[in-house]
Amino acid sequence: MKPSRDIARLIEIMAALRAPEGGCPWDIEQNFATIAPYTIEEAYEVVDAIDRGDLDDLREELGDLLLQVVFHAQMASEQNAFAFGDVVEAITRKMIRRHPHVFADKEGNLASSHVKEVWDRIKAEEKAERAARRPPEATPPHKSLLSGVKAGQPALTRAMELQRKASTVGFDWNDPRAVLQKIREEADEIEAALDRNDKQEIAEETGDLMFALVNLARHVDADPEAALRATNAKFEKRFAYIERALEAQGRTLEQASLAEMDALWNAAKTAA
Repeated sequence: MKPSRDIARLIEIMAALRAPEGGCPWDIEQNFATIAPYTIEEAYEVVDAIDRGDLDDLREELGDLLLQVVFHAQMASEQNAFAFGDVVEAITRKMIRRHPHVFADKEGNLASSHVKEVWDRIKAEEKAERAARRPPEATPPHKSLLSGVKAGQPALTRAMELQRKASTVGFDWNDPRAVLQKIREEADEIEAALDRNDKQEIAEETGDLMFALVNLARHVDADPEAALRATNAKFEKRFAYIERALEAQGRTLEQASLAEMDALWNAAKTAA
């Protein structure tokens, strides 16, 4: 089977990999739940390629992400639920409906400031239609304000969205300094849990602290995901400085003391 620019070839390849006879044992074993972590990982790798400005890598990573869509669609097709073509039809219908200012005349030409308003209104209509199609037993008895925050998002992003949604009804801090005080309180609670050596409580309090930090990021208009990615990159850069400095001395990380590495870390901060 040869490579192709046609999406149909990728669908054929995925079907062959999942074929009970002659397929790939690993691919055959997978299900929606086992593939989901790879889907998230590939999305992150797309973001990483964008952050690095590497368009060649972006092309490859977008292909990997597309494969995830094809993989899920193939598994759904095997269950007679839907096929890849149904996925494409659903998203094209959705995009046409959500952009009446482009694909229809009834809304006229909207200013960019009004496009999101129309988008949100149509999304709400679609959500109501999906809810109406569900059988009664699938409808939760209580409709929470937070129900619309999708569970599949990264935890930091979802924390931000939960807080934003709650803030629409006034459940929010008025001042970022108040959030900072909450962060100090959560840190004190972690210290108390450490004194009790309660691992479960320590984990819970650490989660509370992270949630409070996301709240601070929201109040100062910082994206927590982007902020943490930037810090990760900064950590890697400074750690590489330590490695290079020790290598120049003919030494390894294992041969250096923590105090020596800490001094080099501070030197890296100064050099940055």
